[in-house]
Amino acid sequence: MRTRLFVVFLVPLAAVLLLLGGAYGWVATRSVQQAFYTQQVGDIGTFVTSARQALLSGSAQVLDGELRRYQDLYGTRVIVIDRTGRPWSPPSAQGAVLDEATSTKVQLALSGRRGDLPEPALLPWQFAEQSLVEPIFDQGDVIGAVVMSASVDAPRTEIVRQWILLGIGSVFAIGLGLLVVLGLARWVLRPVHRVDEAMEAIERGEMEARIADDTGPPELHRMILLFNRMAGEIERVVSRQQEFAANASHELRNPLSALLLRLESLATGLDASWDGEVEATREEGRRMTRILDTLLAFARGGAGPAGSPGEPVDLVALASRRVAAWRDTAAAKRVTLVLQAQGAVLSATDETIAESALDAVIDNAVKFSPAHTEIDVRVRREGDVCELSVRDHGPGIPEDELAHATDRFWRSDRTRSAPGTGLGLAIVTDLLASVSARVLVEAADGGGLRVILQLPPAEAR
Repeated sequence: MRTRLFVVFLVPLAAVLLLLGGAYGWVATRSVQQAFYTQQVGDIGTFVTSARQALLSGSAQVLDGELRRYQDLYGTRVIVIDRTGRPWSPPSAQGAVLDEATSTKVQLALSGRRGDLPEPALLPWQFAEQSLVEPIFDQGDVIGAVVMSASVDAPRTEIVRQWILLGIGSVFAIGLGLLVVLGLARWVLRPVHRVDEAMEAIERGEMEARIADDTGPPELHRMILLFNRMAGEIERVVSRQQEFAANASHELRNPLSALLLRLESLATGLDASWDGEVEATREEGRRMTRILDTLLAFARGGAGPAGSPGEPVDLVALASRRVAAWRDTAAAKRVTLVLQAQGAVLSATDETIAESALDAVIDNAVKFSPAHTEIDVRVRREGDVCELSVRDHGPGIPEDELAHATDRFWRSDRTRSAPGTGLGLAIVTDLLASVSARVLVEAADGGGLRVILQLPPAEAR
């Protein structure tokens, strides 16, 4: 954004300076040249008068002295030409050979015509030495001409000096503009940077992060005020969610403990034929305890147990346990659960989260599967991910609605009449995100829905 501000402010400034500087340079060059030509025209007019008197009197002594002093003072050579076209004064110029361009001007002057002033050059290095030739008239007859060869070093130096001053002024103006834009950018962007820093802090879990509302331009104060209000509301909502999760996990732990104690008491009065059912019930109780621990970890840290998995989890064994746990529920709806797996598939993930996610997906599959159909649960290693997939033969979801399947409280029109809240897949998505995993939902060939849980393999960590 700072770069864009520089471009927005400095490019127009540079364009204006270039336009004004070019105009000023052009005017300054023309002004110096015109002043130089005007002075030369005035001086040559004076010498024309003196030269007329000298030519008429036939004596060049006074004129020679004036020409020498003028040349010593200004470095400009002046030669008087008689009517024959030969240099007449000063004596040092007698016998001198004029260049072709000057000779042409002399011939034009001796014919009674004045030459045009030279066209001013735009660039200093195009400003060459100039020769002016003026005819000398006496009662309408041409009796000679005055040739003035003026050096242009002085006007050229003045033009270059003004251009240098113009360049220095332009650089100073651009530097000043750069400092102003830099200060303005810092002043404008300071609250934006603070908003960015506060958002990063909130993302890290520092929910108390706020921004001082006295920084930056007044136009951004409202944005800062609204951000602080939003951050405060988010902090309150997250705090209430954490409190609810902590209270729920704590309150559920007591009845669960009491239920497990009653189970142990009942188990003492049952014969050995019930040992399998009792052990399965104990395992479900222990699993509920692990779920409550995970829920409490989410409430305390906001990120669950991710990032510190223990031993690699065998997804085949995990899926086998969950399929066995759901088999009776599925049978009650006359639906068959089929597990497809070969060998062990190890994943570096959290076992409780993987179990909870698979339970939610199987629950949806059993809920929406028609009677006398199968639910295929498959475990496999696919490339650099481990996949737990559940495929049912229910009504499925249209292709254009698959992207909304993991949204909270979303229900497809095909299953809106079925019981449920639309939170199952949304919860699965959040759970897997906490362990660097993800969920894919796709339409299955032949109808139904396939939900794939993609988990990291054990060797990936």
